[in-house]
Amino acid sequence: MSRMEEERNHGRQLYKGSVKVQHLPDVRGFAEAKLQKHNLFSTERFFLDVYCLRPGQAQTPHAHAGSDKVYVVLEGRPTVELDGERQELREGDAVLCPAGSSHGLRNAGAADARVLVLMSPPPERT
Repeated sequence: MSRMEEERNHGRQLYKGSVKVQHLPDVRGFAEAKLQKHNLFSTERFFLDVYCLRPGQAQTPHAHAGSDKVYVVLEGRPTVELDGERQELREGDAVLCPAGSSHGLRNAGAADARVLVLMSPPPERT
């Protein structure tokens, strides 16, 4: 067994030490009231989250003047809205929402959806 396997802690951070590892299939957590955002990594320059959406849940369209955002579908079939245009997505799809664009996400499907979300810089830095 490797040193990394021996130090496995099964918490939010998968391994102890300087190598920060998150196992994406384990990052899930849904709530009936609203979509849930689970932060994986965050620095002054970016953040990486997993959004968990039950059917019918949505992120209201909004804009960030100085930040780009990328959605990557991990599971489910959410719909992205970008500057008023809607597109249903499938697992493995990635969408760029450039700074200043109006963007949002909705799970109109019958199954749960999980979406990896990268934003740079974080909105509080813009």
